[in-house]
Amino acid sequence: MSSLAEYSSSDAEDTMGLPDRILVQEADFELAVEYQRLARQGRIGALVSFVGRMRDINLGDAVVGLSLEHYPGMTEKSLCELVQQARSRWSLEAVTLIHRVGEFQATDQIVLVLVASSHRGEAFSACEFLMDALKTQAPFWKKERLADGSSRWVEARACDQQAAARW
Repeated sequence: MSSLAEYSSSDAEDTMGLPDRILVQEADFELAVEYQRLARQGRIGALVSFVGRMRDINLGDAVVGLSLEHYPGMTEKSLCELVQQARSRWSLEAVTLIHRVGEFQATDQIVLVLVASSHRGEAFSACEFLMDALKTQAPFWKKERLADGSSRWVEARACDQQAAARW
C-alpha cells in the first residue's frame, strides 16, 4: 500500500486558499509539522487535535500488533465526505485528516484529526464528530495480533455507535 496524494476541492478550500489535507498513507505523520501548517493563518483562533495511537491491550488481552487495511479510492472518498459533513455543520477554516494503514506496534500513531476554526467550540465539536464518524463510517479493517499468537478482527463497539448517534 503506497502513500496517497493530498485531496482537496474547491468545496474543501477556505477563502485563504488553504486546502483541507486528507491523506491515507503508510508513513507516520508529524503532529508539529501539521500543526504549523495551520498555525500560521491569522484568522484561526482555535486548533484542536486528536492523535489516535495503537494500544497494547484491548478487551483485556495483550495486543502485540495491528494490521490496518483499507479499500483504496473508496476510503479517500469516504474521508472527504466526512470532512464535508463537518464543514456543513460548523464554521471551519481548515481540516487535516491523516489515517495510516499497514502494520503497527504499540504506541504507533494511527490517525490525526486537526481542526482549525475561528472559535474553540466549533473546532472541538468538529474534531469530536470526525473521530466518531471515522470509528463508525470509514472503510478500514483492523486485525489485532495477540500475545498468545492468535489474531482477531476488531469489531465495531456499541459505545462507538452510541457516540456517533448523538450527531
